[in-house]
Amino acid sequence: MKVLDFGTTKDGHQTHLYTLKNDTLECRVTDFGSILVNLFAPDKNGDIVDVVLGFDDVSGYENDTASLGCNVGRCANRIGGAAFTLNGTEYHLDKNDGENNLHSGFHQYSKRIWTVKEYTDTAITFTLDSPDMDQGFPGALTMSVTYRLEDNALKLSFSAVPDKDTIINMTNHSYFNLNGKGDVLDHMAAVNASRFTPSDAQSIPTGVFTDVAGTPMDFREPKAIGQDIGEDYDQLVQARGYDHNYVINDYDGTVRYAVHLYSEASGILMDLSTDYPGIQMYTANYLEDEHGKGGAVYHPRDAVCFEPQFFPDAVNKPDFPSPVCKAGTTYHKEIIYTFSIDK
Repeated sequence: MKVLDFGTTKDGHQTHLYTLKNDTLECRVTDFGSILVNLFAPDKNGDIVDVVLGFDDVSGYENDTASLGCNVGRCANRIGGAAFTLNGTEYHLDKNDGENNLHSGFHQYSKRIWTVKEYTDTAITFTLDSPDMDQGFPGALTMSVTYRLEDNALKLSFSAVPDKDTIINMTNHSYFNLNGKGDVLDHMAAVNASRFTPSDAQSIPTGVFTDVAGTPMDFREPKAIGQDIGEDYDQLVQARGYDHNYVINDYDGTVRYAVHLYSEASGILMDLSTDYPGIQMYTANYLEDEHGKGGAVYHPRDAVCFEPQFFPDAVNKPDFPSPVCKAGTTYHKEIIYTFSIDK
Protein backbone atom coordinates (compact mmCIF):
# COMPACT_ATOMS: atom_id res chain seq x y z
CA MET A 1 0.00 0.00 0.00
CA LYS A 2 1.30 3.41 -0.99
CA VAL A 3 -0.03 6.80 0.11
CA LEU A 4 1.37 10.09 -1.18
CA ASP A 5 0.75 13.73 -0.36
CA PHE A 6 -1.54 15.18 -3.05
CA GLY A 7 -1.56 18.76 -1.82
CA THR A 8 -3.68 21.02 0.34
CA THR A 9 -7.04 22.42 -0.75
CA LYS A 10 -7.82 26.12 -0.80
CA ASP A 11 -9.61 25.78 2.53
CA GLY A 12 -6.70 23.96 4.17
CA HIS A 13 -7.63 20.27 3.90
CA GLN A 14 -4.77 17.85 3.29
CA THR A 15 -5.40 15.38 0.44
CA HIS A 16 -3.77 12.08 -0.43
CA LEU A 17 -3.04 9.90 -3.44
CA TYR A 18 -3.53 6.13 -3.07
CA THR A 19 -1.94 3.53 -5.34
CA LEU A 20 -3.53 0.21 -6.34
CA LYS A 21 -1.38 -2.29 -8.21
CA ASN A 22 -1.42 -5.87 -9.43
CA ASP A 23 0.60 -7.79 -12.02
CA THR A 24 -1.13 -6.06 -14.96
CA LEU A 25 -2.53 -2.66 -13.99
CA GLU A 26 -1.82 0.23 -11.67
CA CYS A 27 -4.15 3.06 -10.74
CA ARG A 28 -3.98 6.03 -8.44
CA VAL A 29 -6.96 7.66 -6.79
CA THR A 30 -7.38 10.59 -4.43
CA ASP A 31 -9.61 11.21 -1.45
CA PHE A 32 -10.45 14.57 -3.02
CA GLY A 33 -13.63 13.65 -4.87
CA SER A 34 -12.69 9.93 -4.94
CA ILE A 35 -11.19 10.85 -8.33
CA LEU A 36 -9.35 8.47 -10.67
CA VAL A 37 -6.05 10.29 -11.28
CA ASN A 38 -3.96 7.70 -13.15
CA LEU A 39 -4.64 4.38 -14.85
CA PHE A 40 -1.53 2.66 -16.16
CA ALA A 41 -1.77 -0.17 -18.70
CA PRO A 42 0.92 -1.91 -20.79
CA ASP A 43 1.06 -1.29 -24.54
CA LYS A 44 2.20 -3.57 -27.38
CA ASN A 45 5.81 -2.41 -27.02
CA GLY A 46 6.01 -3.21 -23.34
CA ASP A 47 5.78 0.45 -22.32
CA ILE A 48 3.39 1.64 -19.65
CA VAL A 49 0.75 4.18 -20.70
CA ASP A 50 -1.38 6.38 -18.46
CA VAL A 51 -4.66 6.10 -20.35
CA VAL A 52 -6.65 8.79 -18.48
CA LEU A 53 -6.28 12.56 -18.51
CA GLY A 54 -5.82 14.38 -15.24
CA PHE A 55 -3.75 16.69 -13.05
CA ASP A 56 -0.58 16.44 -10.97
CA ASP A 57 -2.07 17.64 -7.67
CA VAL A 58 -5.29 18.61 -5.95
CA SER A 59 -5.21 22.22 -7.17
CA GLY A 60 -5.79 21.03 -10.73
CA TYR A 61 -8.93 19.18 -9.69
CA GLU A 62 -10.17 22.08 -7.55
CA ASN A 63 -10.00 24.36 -10.59
CA ASP A 64 -11.17 21.78 -13.12
CA THR A 65 -14.53 22.44 -14.77
CA ALA A 66 -14.52 19.38 -17.06
CA SER A 67 -14.88 16.61 -14.42
CA LEU A 68 -11.66 14.80 -15.36
CA GLY A 69 -11.67 11.39 -13.65
CA CYS A 70 -14.52 12.40 -11.35
CA ASN A 71 -17.19 10.25 -9.78
CA VAL A 72 -20.22 12.39 -10.52
CA GLY A 73 -23.33 12.46 -8.35
CA ARG A 74 -25.83 12.44 -6.79
CA CYS A 75 -27.22 12.66 -10.32
CA ALA A 76 -24.84 12.71 -13.27
CA ASN A 77 -25.63 14.46 -16.55
CA ARG A 78 -28.51 16.88 -17.07
CA ILE A 79 -31.91 17.50 -15.55
CA GLY A 80 -34.02 19.77 -17.75
CA GLY A 81 -35.23 22.98 -16.18
CA ALA A 82 -33.21 22.10 -13.06
CA ALA A 83 -36.39 20.70 -11.51
CA PHE A 84 -38.31 17.47 -11.05
CA THR A 85 -41.36 16.16 -9.21
CA LEU A 86 -41.15 13.11 -6.95
CA ASN A 87 -44.06 11.74 -4.92
CA GLY A 88 -46.02 14.93 -5.60
CA THR A 89 -43.31 17.30 -4.37
CA GLU A 90 -41.45 19.59 -6.75
CA TYR A 91 -37.72 19.94 -6.19
CA HIS A 92 -35.58 22.76 -7.57
CA LEU A 93 -31.86 22.34 -8.28
CA ASP A 94 -28.96 24.61 -9.19
CA LYS A 95 -29.14 26.07 -12.68
CA ASN A 96 -25.47 25.62 -13.56
CA ASP A 97 -25.90 24.81 -17.27
CA GLY A 98 -28.11 27.52 -18.70
CA GLU A 99 -31.57 26.80 -17.35
CA ASN A 100 -30.62 23.19 -16.61
CA ASN A 101 -28.83 21.24 -13.91
CA LEU A 102 -25.60 19.49 -14.90
CA HIS A 103 -23.86 16.88 -12.71
CA SER A 104 -25.97 17.98 -9.69
CA GLY A 105 -25.07 21.66 -9.64
CA PHE A 106 -22.45 23.79 -7.93
CA HIS A 107 -21.74 21.66 -4.82
CA GLN A 108 -20.52 18.53 -6.54
CA TYR A 109 -19.42 15.30 -4.88
CA SER A 110 -16.18 15.52 -6.85
CA LYS A 111 -15.14 18.71 -5.02
CA ARG A 112 -15.41 17.23 -1.51
CA ILE A 113 -13.08 15.22 0.72
CA TRP A 114 -14.12 11.57 0.94
CA THR A 115 -13.33 9.15 3.78
CA VAL A 116 -11.19 6.08 3.16
CA LYS A 117 -13.00 3.10 4.74
CA GLU A 118 -10.83 0.25 3.41
CA TYR A 119 -7.51 0.14 1.60
CA THR A 120 -5.45 -2.82 0.37
CA ASP A 121 -2.84 -3.28 -2.36
CA THR A 122 -5.57 -3.85 -4.96
CA ALA A 123 -8.73 -2.18 -3.63
CA ILE A 124 -9.94 0.98 -1.92
CA THR A 125 -13.36 2.12 -0.70
CA PHE A 126 -14.30 5.77 -0.20
CA THR A 127 -17.47 7.03 1.49
CA LEU A 128 -19.25 10.38 1.53
CA ASP A 129 -22.15 11.39 3.76
CA SER A 130 -24.77 13.24 1.72
CA PRO A 131 -27.56 14.72 3.89
CA ASP A 132 -31.23 15.24 3.13
CA MET A 133 -31.64 18.03 0.52
CA ASP A 134 -27.95 17.97 -0.35
CA GLN A 135 -27.72 19.61 -3.81
CA GLY A 136 -31.53 19.92 -3.63
CA PHE A 137 -32.23 16.16 -3.60
CA PRO A 138 -34.41 14.53 -0.94
CA GLY A 139 -33.07 11.84 1.35
CA ALA A 140 -29.89 11.29 3.32
CA LEU A 141 -27.45 8.61 2.23
CA THR A 142 -23.83 7.52 2.50
CA MET A 143 -22.36 7.05 -0.96
CA SER A 144 -19.72 4.37 -1.27
CA VAL A 145 -17.26 4.11 -4.17
CA THR A 146 -14.95 1.10 -4.47
CA TYR A 147 -12.07 0.73 -6.92
CA ARG A 148 -10.77 -2.82 -7.32
CA LEU A 149 -8.09 -4.31 -9.57
CA GLU A 150 -8.78 -7.88 -10.66
CA ASP A 151 -6.37 -9.39 -13.21
CA ASN A 152 -6.58 -7.07 -16.26
CA ALA A 153 -9.67 -5.17 -15.09
CA LEU A 154 -10.46 -2.11 -13.00
CA LYS A 155 -13.87 -2.44 -11.37
CA LEU A 156 -15.82 0.49 -9.92
CA SER A 157 -18.79 -0.08 -7.63
CA PHE A 158 -21.22 2.53 -6.31
CA SER A 159 -23.48 1.75 -3.35
CA ALA A 160 -25.91 3.66 -1.13
CA VAL A 161 -29.15 3.23 0.83
CA PRO A 162 -31.26 6.44 1.00
CA ASP A 163 -33.68 7.11 3.85
CA LYS A 164 -36.19 8.75 1.47
CA ASP A 165 -37.13 8.17 -2.14
CA THR A 166 -34.56 10.05 -4.21
CA ILE A 167 -32.64 10.14 -7.47
CA ILE A 168 -29.28 8.40 -7.67
CA ASN A 169 -27.29 8.26 -10.90
CA MET A 170 -23.56 7.97 -10.17
CA THR A 171 -21.00 7.65 -12.95
CA ASN A 172 -17.29 7.95 -13.56
CA HIS A 173 -16.26 10.75 -15.92
CA SER A 174 -12.76 9.66 -16.94
CA TYR A 175 -11.28 10.96 -20.19
CA PHE A 176 -9.58 8.08 -22.05
CA ASN A 177 -6.68 8.28 -24.46
CA LEU A 178 -5.13 4.87 -25.11
CA ASN A 179 -1.96 6.49 -26.51
CA GLY A 180 -1.52 8.72 -23.48
CA LYS A 181 -1.25 11.85 -25.65
CA GLY A 182 -2.47 13.45 -28.88
CA ASP A 183 -6.03 13.25 -30.12
CA VAL A 184 -8.25 10.17 -30.22
CA LEU A 185 -9.72 10.59 -33.70
CA ASP A 186 -7.93 7.42 -34.87
CA HIS A 187 -9.14 5.37 -31.91
CA MET A 188 -11.56 2.67 -33.02
CA ALA A 189 -14.77 2.59 -31.00
CA ALA A 190 -17.74 0.26 -30.89
CA VAL A 191 -20.86 0.86 -28.80
CA ASN A 192 -23.35 -1.92 -28.07
CA ALA A 193 -26.34 0.22 -28.95
CA SER A 194 -28.79 0.26 -31.85
CA ARG A 195 -30.51 3.41 -30.59
CA PHE A 196 -29.64 6.73 -29.00
CA THR A 197 -31.64 9.52 -27.37
CA PRO A 198 -31.37 12.67 -29.51
CA SER A 199 -31.09 15.99 -27.68
CA ASP A 200 -32.28 19.53 -28.16
CA ALA A 201 -29.97 22.54 -28.44
CA GLN A 202 -29.47 22.52 -24.64
CA SER A 203 -28.41 18.84 -24.69
CA ILE A 204 -31.66 17.72 -23.02
CA PRO A 205 -33.07 14.53 -24.58
CA THR A 206 -36.28 15.07 -26.49
CA GLY A 207 -37.71 11.88 -25.02
CA VAL A 208 -37.71 9.83 -28.21
CA PHE A 209 -35.47 6.97 -29.29
CA THR A 210 -33.73 7.08 -32.66
CA ASP A 211 -32.11 4.23 -34.58
CA VAL A 212 -28.40 4.78 -35.22
CA ALA A 213 -28.60 2.92 -38.54
CA GLY A 214 -27.83 5.19 -41.48
CA THR A 215 -26.57 8.03 -39.27
CA PRO A 216 -23.12 9.20 -38.10
CA MET A 217 -24.16 7.99 -34.62
CA ASP A 218 -23.75 4.36 -35.66
CA PHE A 219 -20.96 2.61 -33.73
CA ARG A 220 -22.42 -0.88 -33.80
CA GLU A 221 -19.31 -1.98 -35.67
CA PRO A 222 -15.88 -0.56 -34.80
CA LYS A 223 -15.03 2.65 -36.62
CA ALA A 224 -12.64 5.55 -36.08
CA ILE A 225 -14.04 8.17 -33.73
CA GLY A 226 -13.04 10.82 -36.27
CA GLN A 227 -14.64 9.11 -39.28
CA ASP A 228 -18.00 10.91 -39.08
CA ILE A 229 -17.49 13.46 -36.32
CA GLY A 230 -17.41 16.36 -38.78
CA GLU A 231 -20.57 15.37 -40.65
CA ASP A 232 -23.28 18.01 -41.19
CA TYR A 233 -25.70 16.17 -38.92
CA ASP A 234 -27.77 18.27 -36.54
CA GLN A 235 -26.93 16.25 -33.43
CA LEU A 236 -23.19 16.50 -34.07
CA VAL A 237 -23.30 20.16 -35.08
CA GLN A 238 -25.16 21.40 -32.01
CA ALA A 239 -22.98 19.36 -29.62
CA ARG A 240 -19.68 20.14 -31.42
CA GLY A 241 -19.15 16.39 -31.77
CA TYR A 242 -20.36 13.34 -29.89
CA ASP A 243 -22.05 14.09 -26.57
CA HIS A 244 -24.97 11.72 -26.62
CA ASN A 245 -26.63 8.98 -24.63
CA TYR A 246 -26.66 5.53 -26.21
CA VAL A 247 -29.27 2.93 -25.26
CA ILE A 248 -27.42 -0.27 -24.41
CA ASN A 249 -28.89 -3.23 -26.25
CA ASP A 250 -31.00 -5.79 -24.37
CA TYR A 251 -30.70 -4.05 -21.03
CA ASP A 252 -32.10 -6.15 -18.19
CA GLY A 253 -30.33 -4.70 -15.14
CA THR A 254 -27.37 -7.09 -15.30
CA VAL A 255 -23.77 -6.30 -16.21
CA ARG A 256 -23.22 -6.45 -19.95
CA TYR A 257 -20.75 -5.34 -22.61
CA ALA A 258 -21.24 -1.70 -23.61
CA VAL A 259 -18.12 -0.29 -25.29
CA HIS A 260 -15.00 -1.45 -27.10
CA LEU A 261 -12.15 1.04 -27.59
CA TYR A 262 -8.89 0.32 -29.43
CA SER A 263 -5.79 2.20 -30.50
CA GLU A 264 -3.65 0.70 -33.25
CA ALA A 265 -0.74 2.94 -32.25
CA SER A 266 -0.46 1.54 -28.72
CA GLY A 267 -2.19 -1.78 -29.31
CA ILE A 268 -4.26 -1.22 -26.17
CA LEU A 269 -7.84 -2.46 -26.15
CA MET A 270 -10.36 -1.43 -23.50
CA ASP A 271 -13.73 -3.06 -23.04
CA LEU A 272 -16.33 -1.45 -20.79
CA SER A 273 -19.14 -3.38 -19.15
CA THR A 274 -21.86 -2.03 -16.88
CA ASP A 275 -25.31 -2.68 -15.41
CA TYR A 276 -26.54 0.79 -16.36
CA PRO A 277 -29.07 1.14 -19.23
CA GLY A 278 -27.22 3.94 -21.04
CA ILE A 279 -23.81 5.31 -21.81
CA GLN A 280 -22.83 8.87 -22.70
CA MET A 281 -20.18 9.13 -25.39
CA TYR A 282 -18.38 12.49 -25.16
CA THR A 283 -15.46 13.50 -27.37
CA ALA A 284 -14.12 16.23 -25.06
CA ASN A 285 -15.78 18.88 -27.21
CA TYR A 286 -15.33 21.63 -24.61
CA LEU A 287 -11.91 20.66 -23.26
CA GLU A 288 -10.27 24.01 -23.95
CA ASP A 289 -6.60 24.46 -22.99
CA GLU A 290 -6.74 22.48 -19.75
CA HIS A 291 -3.24 22.30 -18.26
CA GLY A 292 -2.86 18.69 -17.20
CA LYS A 293 -0.28 16.17 -16.03
CA GLY A 294 3.38 16.83 -16.67
CA GLY A 295 2.75 20.13 -18.41
CA ALA A 296 0.42 18.66 -21.04
CA VAL A 297 -2.24 20.98 -22.45
CA TYR A 298 -5.52 19.25 -23.28
CA HIS A 299 -7.71 20.24 -26.22
CA PRO A 300 -11.00 19.06 -27.77
CA ARG A 301 -10.73 15.50 -29.17
CA ASP A 302 -7.73 14.69 -26.94
CA ALA A 303 -9.84 12.07 -25.17
CA VAL A 304 -13.15 10.28 -25.20
CA CYS A 305 -15.47 9.72 -22.24
CA PHE A 306 -17.85 6.79 -21.90
CA GLU A 307 -20.12 7.50 -18.95
CA PRO A 308 -22.46 4.66 -17.90
CA GLN A 309 -25.70 6.13 -16.59
CA PHE A 310 -29.42 6.38 -16.36
CA PHE A 311 -30.40 8.52 -19.33
CA PRO A 312 -30.14 12.34 -19.03
CA ASP A 313 -33.33 13.94 -17.66
CA ALA A 314 -34.71 10.46 -17.00
CA VAL A 315 -36.64 11.66 -13.96
CA ASN A 316 -38.70 13.89 -16.28
CA LYS A 317 -39.10 11.34 -19.08
CA PRO A 318 -41.61 8.59 -18.25
CA ASP A 319 -40.44 6.37 -21.12
CA PHE A 320 -36.85 6.31 -19.81
CA PRO A 321 -35.61 3.81 -17.18
CA SER A 322 -36.17 5.48 -13.83
CA PRO A 323 -33.27 6.81 -11.72
CA VAL A 324 -35.44 6.84 -8.59
CA CYS A 325 -34.13 4.79 -5.68
CA LYS A 326 -36.75 3.98 -3.04
CA ALA A 327 -36.18 4.60 0.64
CA GLY A 328 -34.38 1.70 2.32
CA THR A 329 -33.48 0.14 -1.04
CA THR A 330 -29.86 -0.57 -1.89
CA TYR A 331 -28.53 1.30 -4.89
CA HIS A 332 -25.66 -0.65 -6.45
CA LYS A 333 -24.08 -0.09 -9.85
CA GLU A 334 -20.88 -1.30 -11.49
CA ILE A 335 -18.49 -0.16 -14.20
CA ILE A 336 -15.78 -2.54 -15.38
CA TYR A 337 -12.84 -1.54 -17.59
CA THR A 338 -10.97 -4.54 -19.01
CA PHE A 339 -7.66 -4.09 -20.80
CA SER A 340 -5.79 -6.27 -23.28
CA ILE A 341 -3.15 -5.88 -25.99
CA ASP A 342 -3.40 -6.48 -29.72
CA LYS A 343 0.19 -6.98 -30.90
